[in-house]
Parts: sequence; structure tokens; C-alpha cells
Amino acid sequence: MADAGGDGRNAVSSERSAAEKPAHFFKQMILPRKWLKRADRIQDLRRYRRLWWYTLLLTLFVALLPVFVMVGVNYYMYRKTVLAELRYDISRNLNNVSRSLEFVIEERLSALKLVVREKPPVELLDRRRLASTLTNLKATFTGFVDLGVIDRNGDQVVYVGPYKLEGANYRDQVSFQEALVRGSCVTDVFMGHRNVPHFAITVRMEHEPDEFHVLRATVDMETLNRLIYIPGMSDTDDIFIISRQGVLQTPSRRHGDLLEKSSIEAPPWSPNAEVLDTAPLGESESLLGYSYIENTPFILMITKHQVDIPAMWTRAQTELIVFLIISSILIVLVVLWSSTRMVRQIRTADQRRTKMLMNVEYTNKMATIGRLAASVAHEINNPLAIINEKAGLLADIAEHTDNFPNREKTVQALHSITNSVQRCSEVTHRLLGFTRKMDSRYEPIDLRSLLGEVTGFLEKEAHHRNIRIFRDFDEHIPMIDSDRGQLQQIFLNILNNAFAAVADGGKIRLAVRALGHQRVEASVRDNGMGISEGNLKHIFEPFFSTKGDFGTGLGLSITYGLVQKLGGRIDVQSELGEGTTFTVTLPVNRVEQGAT
Repeated sequence: MADAGGDGRNAVSSERSAAEKPAHFFKQMILPRKWLKRADRIQDLRRYRRLWWYTLLLTLFVALLPVFVMVGVNYYMYRKTVLAELRYDISRNLNNVSRSLEFVIEERLSALKLVVREKPPVELLDRRRLASTLTNLKATFTGFVDLGVIDRNGDQVVYVGPYKLEGANYRDQVSFQEALVRGSCVTDVFMGHRNVPHFAITVRMEHEPDEFHVLRATVDMETLNRLIYIPGMSDTDDIFIISRQGVLQTPSRRHGDLLEKSSIEAPPWSPNAEVLDTAPLGESESLLGYSYIENTPFILMITKHQVDIPAMWTRAQTELIVFLIISSILIVLVVLWSSTRMVRQIRTADQRRTKMLMNVEYTNKMATIGRLAASVAHEINNPLAIINEKAGLLADIAEHTDNFPNREKTVQALHSITNSVQRCSEVTHRLLGFTRKMDSRYEPIDLRSLLGEVTGFLEKEAHHRNIRIFRDFDEHIPMIDSDRGQLQQIFLNILNNAFAAVADGGKIRLAVRALGHQRVEASVRDNGMGISEGNLKHIFEPFFSTKGDFGTGLGLSITYGLVQKLGGRIDVQSELGEGTTFTVTLPVNRVEQGAT
């Protein structure tokens, strides 16, 4: 049972320590060190933690959302721009190459039509003259291989070229039939009788009403292969020609060899160059461009492989990611710092407000006690007066009565009573004078005498703490026209601070000297702990105190306002470990309230 109890306590303590870790982190993260020393006094830590998290998360959301949106939009727009540029390049290459193909094929077709129109059939049916015509065509245009004349039965009656094709029959070939119907024809690439890939151009020639022949020329594949080359294409890009049945008319890198069925179906007819997305292509390409070659069965195709497209925006994508990461880190750091600082400032403001309310309450309490003390002092004066009168009467009786027993001792005791009454009376009158003089009433005042009255309040404390008070007063000090009560409060506040600053056995020096005929200077110097340079510039601010819980922070603030009200100036000099000197400079003549 003892072991079980021990395990239970350990579990509870571990749970408690685990629960305290977030709070400890929050304290270390948000609260200043001087608050951590008094962490047990912070009852509303949970509220500030919630405020910190709320501020942090909300600010991060507001700050990071535009960054992510901007990066996303930039990435989308850049990707869209890259795709648009790729589309434009493909479309431009399609237009250039297709125009070249159209021009080259149309040029050779026009040349054959010109031959048919310019030369009579008799001349074309002559082998020697037909050979001369072929020679002229080869000298003018590249790609021509041979020439042949076919009669109406489809038999090639005359042939000039490297093959033995005279007598070959073409009745069943599309080129012959289309030439009869349309007048001319450009064929697909095929092997034919010569077993070599080529395409043919046929033109019908008429020389009698019912008599006609067909001039047939073949063109080698080098013409097409040379025209579909694009400089700067990557190894994964592809450009090739297919027929309208989807048969490859030129070799392709990725979709088959010459005269094989292409892996890409023939796209729908369009009068202009078109660029399609990945959908109809499968997984191997990203973009497909095609263009129908006018008056031919050819379709020019260009494909852009999907691997090459990301390479174009990899750098921009990397720059965007780096920008996003760096921006996010900076934003998080700035938001973390600003949220922490804001919560600290809110906490400090709450602390100051609470302390100010406590100080106001304490000040009201002290004011009540002061009023009560004045009332008590006023009430004590009447019994003191009666005691004084009765003691005097008894002294007169004892002195004038003959044979009065123990006359000397009685008279001595009565004189001691009257002296004590006089002393009590002076204290109460001094207290009443201090409390009554808060309303401004100017009168001639000897500053040396007033300082003596103020130090009288502190004689007992000075005696008990062995604090020595030295007076360094000039002989010729003019009377000043000022308010006694306010001056008493000014120097009492300064002396109270001096007494609080010095240790037991310390020294306080009072000095009064004249500054010409217009101003008088009074200084209070102590050999206490001194004031740091950082605190020195705040000592006259309301509720600023270096005494911890023992000070209200109002004494020097009130003193500064009273000195200003009397037309004077207060200065302070201090050095840590050496002491502090307060110097009050007052005008000799009266200064109206509000004057500078």
C-alpha cells in the first residue's frame, strides 16, 4: 500500500510538472524576468496567454495569407505565361514550316503545270525531250527524281529516270484517278514499284477532245526531311508529318518509323495551326501542335514533351519557394516579437494601473489619517490647556502657602508638568500649522527657521537611528515671500526621502544661501545609496518609486508641482554609493501662481 501511494503521488507530481511546462514556457517567452520573480502573484496569467496566442495567430494569418496568395498567383501566372510562350513557339514553328512545305510543293506542282501548258504533247511523248525537261527541272528545283507520261489506260508510255518503270500501269492508283478528275494530285508517301519511299505529283494534260495524258513526277523524301527541321529543338521534342489516315510520312522520334501507323490519331481538320493540351496525347507529351498542309494529304505535327516544360520554370519556382520561406520566417519572427512585446506592454499597463489605483487608495487613506491627526491634535489642545492652567495654579499655591509640605519637590514636579504640556502644545500646534497651510497664503518666511520646524518632526527618528543632521546656513539670508504650508510639505518630502536613503548612522546636511537679492537656495544632501542614472530622469514622474511596496511614488511628483507653483526650481544630483543632493531655488519676492 505504501508503494502504491508513493506511485500515485509520483504520478500526480509528474502530471503537475507536465501541466506546468506550457505555463513555464509562456512565462519565459512573454513575461519579463522581474515578473517571473513574482510569478506566484500573477493570478491572471491564463488571460494573457490566451491574448498572446490570439494575437499571434491572427497576426500570422493576416500577414502570411497575402504572401501565400501572392506566391500562388505569381506561380500560376508564370506557369500560364510559360505555357503561352510554348504555345506561341509551337504555333510560330508550325506556321513557318507549313508555309515552307506549301510553298515547296506548290512550286513543284506549278512547274509541272507550266511544262504541260508550254510544251505540246508530242514533245513530252518524246523520250529525249522529256529527259531534257527533267534535267531543266532538276537544275531549277531540288527533289525531282524522274518524269513519266501515262496514257488514258494508266500505262506509263514514256519514262525518264533511274528506274525501269516504262510500261508500268497506274490505273488503280489514287494519283492517276485524282489527276483525271481534279487535274492534279499530290500523293502520300509510299514505296511503289521502286520500293523506295517517295511521293508523286501528277498533272493532267489534254491535247485532243477525247485524248489526254498524265504527266507524273516523283519527289524524294529529302525534300520533306530538310523542310521539317527546326533549329534549337530539344532531344525530347518531335516534329514529323502524317497523312490524313494517321500514317507517318516522315520518321518520328517517339511515335513510330516511316510509313508506320502513328501512335497519335490524325487531329480534326482546321484551316489554321492549332495547339492542343495533354488530354488527347496520353502521358508522353504535354503539348501538340498541328497544321494541315494546303492542297496536300500531309499534316505537320509538333509535340513538346512534358519533362521539358517544368525545366523552364524550375528556377522561377525555386526562387518563389525561397522567397516564401524567407518571408514566412521573417514574418513569424516579427509577429512573435511584436505580439510578445504588445502583451508585455499590456501587462505592464495593467500593473501600473493596479498600482496607481492602490496608490490613490493609499493616498486617500493617508489623507484621512492626516485629517484625523489634525482633528485629534485640535482636540488634545483643550485638555493640554486645562492641564497647563491647573499645574500653574498648583505651583502658585505651593509657592505662596506657608509650611507647604514638600514644597520644593512639588514645585519642581509641577514645573516638569508645565514643560511637558508646553512641549506637547508645540507639537500639536506644529501639526495643525502643517495641515492648515495647504491653501495658498503668502507671508514673509525665514527659510532657516522653517527648516528647523520641519526637522523638528524628524528629531525622534534621527535620534533613534543615530542620523546626524548638519546645518550650514549663511548669516544674511533675506526673508522670502511665500506659502509656509507648501514650503513645509516640500522640505518634509525631501527630508523623508533623505531619511529613507541613508543607513543608520548616516549624515544629512542642510544648507541655505542667498543667490543675490532675488533668489534663495536651500539644499538637502545625504550620504545614502544614491540614484541610478536610469531612475534619475523618472523620479519626478507620478507613481514612480524605488522603494518597492513602501513608496507611493507621489512625494517627489507633488514636491515638483509645489516648487513650480511657488515660482521656484528643483534640481537633483546623485551618484550611486555617494549620495543625493536636492536643491530648491525660491524667489525672494512673491510669484503669482502660473508664472514662470
